[in-house]
Amino acid sequence: MDLALVSAAVIALGVLVYILLDGFDLGVGILFAMAPDATARATMMNSIAPVWDGNETWLILGGAVLFAAFPLAYAVALPALYIPLMLMLFALVFRGVSFELRFKAENPRFWDFAFGIASAVAAFMQGAMLGGLVAGIKVEKNAFAGGPFDWLTPLSVVAGLGVVAGYALLGACWIVLKTEGDLQARARVWGRWLVVAVLLAMGAVSLITPLDHPRVAARWFTGLNFLYLAPVPAAARG
Repeated sequence: MDLALVSAAVIALGVLVYILLDGFDLGVGILFAMAPDATARATMMNSIAPVWDGNETWLILGGAVLFAAFPLAYAVALPALYIPLMLMLFALVFRGVSFELRFKAENPRFWDFAFGIASAVAAFMQGAMLGGLVAGIKVEKNAFAGGPFDWLTPLSVVAGLGVVAGYALLGACWIVLKTEGDLQARARVWGRWLVVAVLLAMGAVSLITPLDHPRVAARWFTGLNFLYLAPVPAAARG
């Protein structure tokens, strides 16, 4: 049995499940700013109250397996992505604090605002880290050799915005599933606009990547490769 392959599959599974599960409750937080009133925000918050903290354990699983199975990759990626990683963790912690204190505060508006901002920052940083990994990490002698802001590129910014839109879309779908009446109708409208935003982000990433990385462009546009690979982004958009 190839333990490296199994470990990589476990990491991929953990990341996928995290995106699906924690993605929708981060999305609900992102949509807090669009809620029409305090009653709607309370309904949105209550819909994720039983599950939001458990969903984050999948992120811990992915990080723990990466550290145990691929220590060199962990040691290289951590300093390269230290700033967005710490901002994401701070946002997740602040989001949890906001969630708990909202129910105890006499006026929860501040904590509603904090919950929404922290959700958006966490989502954006996850996308920025993904964009930074796709852009590549400078490595010399099995160690990170770049600067602290190498991860900050046009690709990482667009990827971050795309993840924010994608999580918000998951959140809108969750609200449609768990609510009714005016809030559900609003969530349907939000979902339609967010689909457009996600498609635009995917198109921008698909455009920026070959422009910034000649190897990707060569793989895409050499011979008939474009015809062979075109179904991949087409299926993703579908």
